[in-house]
Amino acid sequence: MRRILLLLVIVISHAAVGQTAIDSITMDPQKQLNSAQRLLSGVHGSQVTIGAYGEMLYNQPEADNGELDVQRLVLLLAYRFNDKVQFFTEIELEHVEEVFVEQAFVNYNVADNVNLRGGLMLVPMGIINEFHEPTTFNGTERPALDNVIVPTTWREMGVGVSGRSNSLSLGYQVYVFNGFKSTIADGEGGVSGFLKGSNGLRSGRQKSIQSTVDSPTFSTKIDYYGFPGLRLGFSTYFGKTQAADEVEEIDGANIGIAMLGFDARYAYKRFTARGQFIHASLSDTEAYNNLTGRDLGSALQGWYVEGGYNLLPINNEQKLFAFARYEMYNTHKDTAGSLARNDAYNRTDITTGLSYHIAPGVVVKGDYQFRSNESEGNDGVKNRLNFGIGVWF
Repeated sequence: MRRILLLLVIVISHAAVGQTAIDSITMDPQKQLNSAQRLLSGVHGSQVTIGAYGEMLYNQPEADNGELDVQRLVLLLAYRFNDKVQFFTEIELEHVEEVFVEQAFVNYNVADNVNLRGGLMLVPMGIINEFHEPTTFNGTERPALDNVIVPTTWREMGVGVSGRSNSLSLGYQVYVFNGFKSTIADGEGGVSGFLKGSNGLRSGRQKSIQSTVDSPTFSTKIDYYGFPGLRLGFSTYFGKTQAADEVEEIDGANIGIAMLGFDARYAYKRFTARGQFIHASLSDTEAYNNLTGRDLGSALQGWYVEGGYNLLPINNEQKLFAFARYEMYNTHKDTAGSLARNDAYNRTDITTGLSYHIAPGVVVKGDYQFRSNESEGNDGVKNRLNFGIGVWF
């Protein structure tokens, strides 16, 4: 299976069909497309459209061994059944050993700028969860906020509608998904929990791997693009987690989630900026922690601001962005009951570096991260030097 996927990716570079000519390194947020948008726009010219993206990284913590990793290699496929119905999928190979289906959905154009979608889809929360291709963001690694607060890549099974109103300069997405998995019987008469303080909801992602569902969750996003170079987003996610059948009636087996997100992206000539704020309120965490022995917080919160400047002429095909990002994120913003806040979960990252786009679709990145938390002695957190190569076509 792995050899077949790698062979397909090699073939793609010589035999991609119907790929639209879109500049994947534009930093104008009104012109950026993610993988699904890009390929679905291409399938109107041919039945099959193929692409891929990948990242190869080197991480060097201070006073520790470095790590080299083919972090991900993703095969993108889209198929046009007719002018209204398309199918899109992403098949991801992580760390050269784990294979996942990251997206797989049918898109039905019911009217101009209105689409019905069903299948395995991205939850539209923040920026990176939808725009995570390596040429679309600065930094070798994705922002940590989009790992422990928004559990990128966050995708689940669902159905919904998306579209836009150009007269109002608004885009919208409205979906119903299955939720995070919170608990399961441990086989010894007890209950094990998937959710915890160090990474919040991340370990509860079901990824459509025989997902359990006992109640739906509700997700929305609105984007405003009425000012040149500016895009503003507002996201919501509401619902309850899912528990295995044998434990779903036990007090504390499920928690409630209310997540809100604000994001902004801006580009003017050589200057770019972006920022994001995410807050999640979790209910019934005291009962959940008592049942499972976990240390899940009752509130998760994070934000970052980033600025970048292209050091090369605007009309140059190559681009060299110098950037800096300040980021704070806390998975113990608040706790319930007798659970004390863990200061090690209150973290700050400052990342500064370069993103060199040597051709449309190929980026070489390098940065240094100053990492800290509020615990005494930083509790094992180390500054880190990172280098990476990213491609997208």
